[in-house]
Amino acid sequence: MQFGGTWTAEKLERVRKYLVAYATIFNKNRHYKFAYIDAFAGSGSWQVDEDIADEDATSLRAGSAQIALKVEPKFDTYIFIEKSRAKLQELTANVDFHFPDLADRVILEAGDANEVIPRLCSRNWARHRAVMFLDPFATQVSWNTLQAIGATKAIDLWTLFPLAAMNRMLRRDGLLHAKWEARLDYCFGADSGWRKAFYAPNPTHDMFGGRADEKTADFDVIGQFFLTRLRLIFAAVAKAPLVLNNSKNSPLFLLCFAVGNPKKADLALRIADHILKG
Repeated sequence: MQFGGTWTAEKLERVRKYLVAYATIFNKNRHYKFAYIDAFAGSGSWQVDEDIADEDATSLRAGSAQIALKVEPKFDTYIFIEKSRAKLQELTANVDFHFPDLADRVILEAGDANEVIPRLCSRNWARHRAVMFLDPFATQVSWNTLQAIGATKAIDLWTLFPLAAMNRMLRRDGLLHAKWEARLDYCFGADSGWRKAFYAPNPTHDMFGGRADEKTADFDVIGQFFLTRLRLIFAAVAKAPLVLNNSKNSPLFLLCFAVGNPKKADLALRIADHILKG
């Protein structure tokens, strides 16, 4: 079970619409086997929080795994990745009970997405295509994982970028904790130059006589930096990701889209751009 609010419903609806369009196109083009890959599958359901639920009520709704399984026409394969054994067992039971006719198409992968995905991506993709949904809770996705996905040139990616979490780690005075610097390297790539992009030298001397950096990046700069990084490893990236806000209208995530196959990039972008505009 995954907790969320109106922004959760927004992201899932955008992904659902793309899956319908994608499956329709590939169902007509049987030169390829096509799959849906959910890298943080959870248990397959999420619970509405106080933003949209009655004070004394909870509402259980379909998560990304269930939504994908309901899409018509059907995908050839569904790959669900989940680190939690308990959630994976719940997802297995959910699939067996609600979608018994699709059981032979479902592959369940137990493990860290950053370990499972590169293994999947190393396979021969010449006759295969896929849509992947990366839906981390925060900063769990490594740059190396994104590189592996892009290198297939066969996977279209919907990914949730943790805008608020990144912004919180970027202290205004530039004096970042070592573990935060390591996490920013992990998410953007160690050679990405994120510090130069987000900070400028502060002309004011600090108390030790040195020079400190000053944060110059806002939410937009951070988001655009991530999109620029994605363009280095994917055929194309949607220019206007969906900003997902909390109940106080503060940005939490960006829902981003990237195209794997350069030969079909224009069509995929047109579909995704239309969906993102909502």
